[in-house]
Amino acid sequence: MTPRTAEARAVERANQAFYDAVENSDLDALESVVLDGPLAESVAVVHPGWPVLRGRREVMRSFALIMANTDYIQFFLTDVEVGVDGDAAVVTCTENILTGGPAEDDGSAGSLVGGLVVATNVFRRTADGWQLWVHHGSPVLAEEDDETEEAEHEE
Repeated sequence: MTPRTAEARAVERANQAFYDAVENSDLDALESVVLDGPLAESVAVVHPGWPVLRGRREVMRSFALIMANTDYIQFFLTDVEVGVDGDAAVVTCTENILTGGPAEDDGSAGSLVGGLVVATNVFRRTADGWQLWVHHGSPVLAEEDDETEEAEHEE
């Protein structure tokens, strides 16, 4: 294994730890993933449909709000690409997201909704390992709507 491959794998593990923390609504685990220290004020996040949030405190607050208001979320990451250069790394991926509402009165699962978000995650190497510096998620809009598909089938 080359050093670059080892670093890319370490970044991929940090990236997965980020998603695991959000899935599990584990704010403590997220605290250990998000960059702290001298660069804490440069931490930034763009959640789909939100304005940019800057500073570790605001970023952590946003995730706490999301976790408190999300009954169920699961990420299936695809198209994961990792680039490492010195003490910085970039991960691009597609978040295939499954979210759900509260359980039904009879104990069965609540309604589930799927969605796609393309994400860019920037990590910084620290004494504690790779930590998330920037997260940017953009929703993937449908490439074709039903009307376009119907028109193509009529031709």
